[in-house]
Amino acid sequence: TQRIPGIDVSHDKAEVLKGLDAAHREICNAIGVGDWPLFTAEQIHGNKIAVVDSCSRGPVGREFPGCDSIITNQRGIALGIYVADCCAVYIVDPKTLAIGLAHSGRKGTELGVVTNAIKQMIDRFGSEPANMIVQLSPCIRPPHYEIDFAAEIVRQCRALGVREIHDSGVCTACDLDRYYSYRAEKGKTGRMLALVGFVPTIAN
Repeated sequence: TQRIPGIDVSHDKAEVLKGLDAAHREICNAIGVGDWPLFTAEQIHGNKIAVVDSCSRGPVGREFPGCDSIITNQRGIALGIYVADCCAVYIVDPKTLAIGLAHSGRKGTELGVVTNAIKQMIDRFGSEPANMIVQLSPCIRPPHYEIDFAAEIVRQCRALGVREIHDSGVCTACDLDRYYSYRAEKGKTGRMLALVGFVPTIAN
């Protein structure tokens, strides 16, 4: 998602998040995933990975504590990460139908959260980096931030053998009409929802 029009982020944070959650639910319904279980991460700026398998599935999903990335090879579920300057990193393996989504800001990048997610996909799902597609979301970048952690994420992916990496180079702090930026708005901001999932298998 991008910035949601009509939500005043200068108000009470709880009220802002309540409004955003409602807007995000509407968007999920609009794109056809409103009835999918949604799995999110606590997002503590670490490098721990949660795995969604058939035993993890529930009617509404869940938030995994203590982690910043989620991976799965299950279809018909959505993985979600919230960002407002950090990078949401999408990882897709079209061969094994495994997917991952990582929350990677400065600290998470230094700790290798995306590297860990890719390695977990290799170990658990038999994915090969050469088959993976990685997409970086808009995130804060120099000169608005002192570290180019997006470039480091790309470097780490290439070091593992990922060939197809996409990064638009968009900086969240450069376009506050379109994106939320924690730093540019001095903490009084919202959050964008990144989503990824494979559609369920359709029976013949």
